[in-house]
Amino acid sequence: MSNKGGYQVSGGSAGFALGSGTVKLLVVCGILLAAVIAADPAAWSLRERALLALVAVLSVIAGLLVRRDRLTDQRLAAERRQLSIAVNNIPQGLVLYDASARIIICNEPYLEMFGLSPDVAKPGCTMQRLIAHRKETGSFDGDVEEFCSAIIQTVRLGKATRQLTQAPGGRAIEIINRPLKGGGWVATIEDITERTRTEEKIAHLAHYDGLTELPNRLLFRERLEQSLKAIRPGEQLAVLYIDIDEFKSVNDALGHAVGDELLKGVAERLRGCLKESDVAARLGGDEFAVIQAAVKDRSETTRLVDEIHSAIRQPLDCMGHLITTDASIGIALAPGDGVELDQLLRNADLALYGAKGDGRRTYRFFEAGMDQRAKARRSLELELRQAIGDGSLETHYQPVVNLEDGKISSCEALLRWRHRERGMISPADFIPIAEDSGLINELGQWVLNAACAEAANWPDHVRVAVNVSPVQFRSQSLALNVAAALAASGLPASRLELEITEAVLIRDDAALEALHQLRRLGVRIALDDFGTGYSSLSYLQRFPFDKIKIDRSFIRDIAGPGASSSIVQAVVNIAAASDMMTTAEGVETEQQRNLLYILGCNEMQGYLFSPAIPAVEVRRLLLTHSGRAMSAA
Repeated sequence: MSNKGGYQVSGGSAGFALGSGTVKLLVVCGILLAAVIAADPAAWSLRERALLALVAVLSVIAGLLVRRDRLTDQRLAAERRQLSIAVNNIPQGLVLYDASARIIICNEPYLEMFGLSPDVAKPGCTMQRLIAHRKETGSFDGDVEEFCSAIIQTVRLGKATRQLTQAPGGRAIEIINRPLKGGGWVATIEDITERTRTEEKIAHLAHYDGLTELPNRLLFRERLEQSLKAIRPGEQLAVLYIDIDEFKSVNDALGHAVGDELLKGVAERLRGCLKESDVAARLGGDEFAVIQAAVKDRSETTRLVDEIHSAIRQPLDCMGHLITTDASIGIALAPGDGVELDQLLRNADLALYGAKGDGRRTYRFFEAGMDQRAKARRSLELELRQAIGDGSLETHYQPVVNLEDGKISSCEALLRWRHRERGMISPADFIPIAEDSGLINELGQWVLNAACAEAANWPDHVRVAVNVSPVQFRSQSLALNVAAALAASGLPASRLELEITEAVLIRDDAALEALHQLRRLGVRIALDDFGTGYSSLSYLQRFPFDKIKIDRSFIRDIAGPGASSSIVQAVVNIAAASDMMTTAEGVETEQQRNLLYILGCNEMQGYLFSPAIPAVEVRRLLLTHSGRAMSAA
C-alpha cells in the first residue's frame, strides 16, 4: 500500500538527533578546550597539559557517542518506516486518539473506507473535525457534536463502544472504540459486509427451508408461539397440518428431482391461498403447515382448506411430467383445542392422522376421540410388524382362467392377515399402514417367498403371479431377491409372473434395466391395471412385457353403450401384434366373459370363476379342475 496519505512517522535518514548526554559532553569539551587555548602554549603548565589530554579523551568519547546516536537514529527511522507500512497495510481501519480527542495515527484503510481526504484526516485533527468531514463525504448522517460527545464520555469512563454504519456502496462497517490506559483511545474500523452476508445467510438457512423458501419447523414454532400470544378475545387461531398424498410414489416413480419440483409447486400454491397475516411452512419431506390468524368463525378455516385443496389438485408441470396430486389436512383450533404450542400441534397431527385414516384426499378437524383412533392405528402398525414373523400372515390366491379352453393358467398371490384376536383384517385397513410405515417392502418380499414355495407344489403348467411394489422395483437387489426365492423354493423361473403397475415405468432407463435383469432370470413380466395411472401405449413398445392386465374399470362397463369395449379391443389388438397375452380383471358375469372371448382376450380373472382363496383350497381346486379338464379331453 502506498503512503500517499494516512499514517506516516516523522524522522528518517535525512538527519539525526543527538542524545542529551552526548550534547553535555560536547559542551564540557568545548569549555575545557577554550581554557587551554586561552593560555600561552609555551607557558603551559602541568594543569594545561592535563586538560588538553582530558579534552582529547573526551573528544574521542564524544565521537563514539555521536556515532552511536547516528546509528540509533537510523535504526529508529527504519523502524518508523516499517511501522508506517504495517499500519497502512492492515485490512482494518485504525485511528488512535490522544486524551484530548485529537488524532495521533490515522491509517490509509480508514481513509479509503469512507473516502476521506488525507489533508483533513491526519495527526492533530480533532475527532469533531474528522466526523464532520465524514458527514461532508456522505458516510455519516447523524449529529456530529452529539455523536462525538457520547463516544468521548464513554471511553473516558473506561468503556468500549461499538457502532454499525454504512460506507459508500452500501458496505457494512463496524467501528469499535477501546479506551487506553493514560487517556485516549483506539478506534478499529472493519468492513464486515461479507461477514454480515454470511451471517444473514446462515440465519436464513437456520429458519427457512432451502427447497421451497418457506419457513422451516423452527421458525414455524416461533411464529406460532407469537401468534398464540396475540389471540384476541372472540378470535381463534387455526393450525393446519398438510400431507401430500402419495408423494412417495411420485418420488419413487419419477425421481427426487421431479419430487422436489412438485414440492416447490405445492409451496407456491400454498402461498397464493394465504392472507398476509397467515404463515405457511414446510416441516420436512412432504409435510407442510399453515397458521391462520384472526379466525372469527370455523367456516373461515373450512373455506381456506377448500382453497388449498382446489389449488393443490390443479395439475403441475414438473420437468415435463404433468402431475395431479392431492392432500390430507388436519386442523386444530386455539384456544378450543389447546393453548399450549405442543398440545395444539399434537392435536393438529392427530387430525391429520384421522384424515389419512378416512382415505386421504380430505380434511378433518380435531375431535376428542381421535387420540384413541390414532393409538389404535399405531398399535395395528406394531402388530403388523410382528405379524411378519409370527405366522399370522397368509397368501390367498385368485385363479386366472384361459378363455379358450377354460383351464386355470395361473393364480395371483394376494396378502391376507389373520389377526389372532380380531380375525381376518382387510388389506384396505393394513396396506395403507404398511405404505405409510415403510413395511410394504418387507411384506412384498414375504409374499414373494411364500408364493414361490406354494406354487412349487402345483401342476407344472400353472404359474403364480406376484405383485411388485414400486419400492421393491426400485431396489437394486430385486433380481437377487427373486433369484433367492426361486432357488429356495425350487420353482422354475418360467412359472413366476411379476406384476408391476404403470407408475413404476416413468423412469425409463432404470425401469428398462430392472426388467432386463428379471428377464435374464427367465421370469415373466405383466403390466398390471393397464389404463389407470400414467398410461401410455408407448410403454408396450419400449418394455418386454409378456402380459397386459386390463383394469376392472374397463370390464365393468364393457357391455354398456360407452367406449369400454372399443378400448379393450384396441388393447387386445396391440398386445396380439406384440405377442403379448391379455388378462381381463374383475370379470363377474357370463356376458362379460362372452364379450371378452369375442374381442380376443386370452384370460379372465374375477368372481365369476373364483374369489381369492387360501392355499389349501387352491390345491384342491387345481386337482379338481385338472381332473375335469382331463375328463373333458
